[in-house]
Amino acid sequence: MTGRFLATVSSEMQAVAVAWQIFGITHRPLDLGLVGLAQFLPGVVLFLIAGHTADRISRQRILQTCFAAFSLCSLLLLAFAVRGLSSVYPVYAVLLLNGVVRAFNGPASQAFLPQLVPQEDFPNAVAWGSSVFQAAIVVGPMVGGLLYGLAGSPIPVYGGAAIAYLAALTLISTIRTESRQRPRGTASLGVVMMGLRYIWHNKLILGAISLDLFAVLLGGAVALLPIYAKEILNAGAIGLGVLRSAPGVGAVLTAIVVAHWPLRRKAGAAMLWCVLGFGVFTIVFGLARNLALALGALVMVGACDMISVIVRHTMVQLGTPDEMRGRVSAVNMIFIGASNEVGQFESGLTAQWFGTVPAVIAGGLGTIAIVALWTWLFPELRRVDELVSPRGGRGAGGQGSTALRVGDSGGSKA
Repeated sequence: MTGRFLATVSSEMQAVAVAWQIFGITHRPLDLGLVGLAQFLPGVVLFLIAGHTADRISRQRILQTCFAAFSLCSLLLLAFAVRGLSSVYPVYAVLLLNGVVRAFNGPASQAFLPQLVPQEDFPNAVAWGSSVFQAAIVVGPMVGGLLYGLAGSPIPVYGGAAIAYLAALTLISTIRTESRQRPRGTASLGVVMMGLRYIWHNKLILGAISLDLFAVLLGGAVALLPIYAKEILNAGAIGLGVLRSAPGVGAVLTAIVVAHWPLRRKAGAAMLWCVLGFGVFTIVFGLARNLALALGALVMVGACDMISVIVRHTMVQLGTPDEMRGRVSAVNMIFIGASNEVGQFESGLTAQWFGTVPAVIAGGLGTIAIVALWTWLFPELRRVDELVSPRGGRGAGGQGSTALRVGDSGGSKA
């Protein structure tokens, strides 16, 4: 968790520096959207291979390689910053490389956690792990914005990110887990595609991850925060760091609460209501004209999103056999990447066409519409009651999976 914290802090502080640097060069919302697209495209191309790799090679070894490669990307950004940039294309090239690394890091990271904790403790581990992750999302942008604001340059941000990634590599290398025999065989197309088929036939998991995909894709306003910080709220680079941290504050507080008081009943309904709240508070943020209201709205956006993350992640990881978790996680990461990075591109594009504020408000309205549609298309979601079966129980997925108790079905298990 400490290694993951450092890696996430590095990623977040670097994201602030990249966004501020690019907007300072071009002053175009579309270029902010292209930051997300550059990191998402490699994942689209590589997600099947990355998922298959996570099911065939040691996930710890994959994470070690990825942390080293992330550090290399930071050093490249550092070298460009030292030389001085008049064009954003070298930065986009590094972001593409960073996207390649993320394509392999995501499935391995998600599928690695169930190897570290007992099955019955996994939902609680997700909540605590999310707390650590969200704390990093709070700290990273603040540190990145502060360093950039004080130095007037991204150089200390990129240098600090490279060092933190190397520290994360050192920590992940100290972990010792029980060795598991990985299935052998050729990487046929049928084997690689099993993750897609599994999700398609499991309507509960399909509904959960596609809800996140479309809701966040439409409602994400993170890509436009530099514009709000610079032109609408007049908050500067330090203010941008604070704005990016605000959703993390709400998320980490919510994760701590859920870790202490887990969702005992009606988990599916809670997820749907919170995604609806995500859309509502996105609209509030879009209408904000002072920093306090904007921060408050973003805190609530993060709080609502965290409930959805905990419920969805528990469904996906414990509803999937271990030998398929890498491939299923790879598909899940594509959905998450599409919602975040493609959502950034969508926000930048619509802001370029219609203006920043209308783009954010329209995205929030779109999220609300998606929740209403998904409640009708996937009634299984709202019927999910308990996320975990009694200790020692076995779920419908066979050994290594956990039951999701559906309250409206007489105690049947999905």
